[in-house]
Amino acid sequence: MEQSALMELASVEPGSTESYGKHPSQVIDRYGKGSGPRVTVLHGGYWRETYDRTHLSPFAAALAAQGFSVELVEYRRVGGGGGWPQTAEDIEAALTHLGGPPKVLLGHSAGGQLALWAAATRDRAADRVIAVAPIADLSRAYDLGLSDGAVTDFLGGQAFVAERLPEADPMRLLPRVPVEVVHGTADLDVPIELSRRYANNWGARLQLLPGTGHFAPFHPTKPAFNVLLDMIRRA
Repeated sequence: MEQSALMELASVEPGSTESYGKHPSQVIDRYGKGSGPRVTVLHGGYWRETYDRTHLSPFAAALAAQGFSVELVEYRRVGGGGGWPQTAEDIEAALTHLGGPPKVLLGHSAGGQLALWAAATRDRAADRVIAVAPIADLSRAYDLGLSDGAVTDFLGGQAFVAERLPEADPMRLLPRVPVEVVHGTADLDVPIELSRRYANNWGARLQLLPGTGHFAPFHPTKPAFNVLLDMIRRA
């Protein structure tokens, strides 16, 4: 129900869109007047081409209405020229294109994995990273076969899993900036154990949302949105 409620929201056109590469997916949508604290957003969707940034446009607009300057990043995904390492290369290119670090680098689900990866591989990806229901432990997600083997697809197939996990798995990558992790206790898409394992491994702050599923923090009318908004404000 949470997914349907979010996906059924009318998309919101950005104030502007700019390219950071030649591929059609290498674009960034900007929301807000450009003078507020910057929040860079990485959407989820198990890294698959089926899911693009559009479903987070209402969230980006709602943040902008609160005075933030929001940068909603698109990237190449599995089935559209992405996967490992192309997707990660796009995140690196997008953040470099945007210039100095944002106040918050915010990632959801697969975007959370990408945000945590950036937190560990860039000198300063952001002042703070907030990962919402992130796929924070790729090895465990692979073992569980989440979303019909999404991790295997992301890493390029079974033959590449062992080779590429050390490069891509946030559990193996020490973050260089403060990290907060948010996870609903009723999440059926990404098991909460992945966030618990990451938080225990690296000492990240873990915020649990009782009775909340995978998508509610990004729906502007849901109580979980206000919790996430407060975290962004504090950052």
